[in-house]
Amino acid sequence: MNYNWNWGIFWQAAPGGQGTYAQALLSGLMFTLAVGLLAWIMALILGSIVGTVRTTPSKWAVRIGNGYVELFRNIPLLVQMYMWYFVIPEFLPGPIGSYIKSMPNEPFVTAVICLGFFTSARVAEQVRAGINSLPRGQSMAGTAMGLTPTQTYMKVILPQAFRIIIPPMTSEF
Repeated sequence: MNYNWNWGIFWQAAPGGQGTYAQALLSGLMFTLAVGLLAWIMALILGSIVGTVRTTPSKWAVRIGNGYVELFRNIPLLVQMYMWYFVIPEFLPGPIGSYIKSMPNEPFVTAVICLGFFTSARVAEQVRAGINSLPRGQSMAGTAMGLTPTQTYMKVILPQAFRIIIPPMTSEF
């Protein structure tokens, strides 16, 4: 085991002629961090909305939320990536599909959208579980104080639910 690592390889020219290996690795790191951060923001916003909708009294809203979660949780991520990148632009109307296919950062946008939708379904499930874990008296207290259902969710239920779901949500991001 007489192996010597050649750290100088990072400063040699990359085969593509676009700088060194270190610069190529750093640009890939920036791409990955940007995709992850934007997908995380999208997933948190969309997942919170869908998870909250799944706990409302409206049966149709709950069914739509359940369908969304079941659709995006049960299709493997790799299949979703393939569909978002290759299939969905072909099914959109002509000008819209052509615009999506000709975007300068199409792989970036596609990855952010796909990861955002996939992760938002998982976040929605956690938000729903966090809201359902709260005592029923919390929403009744908001109603007794004269808050509308939206105000009750925003000021009473969601802050408590997010405190409960922060630990399991850290494994999603």
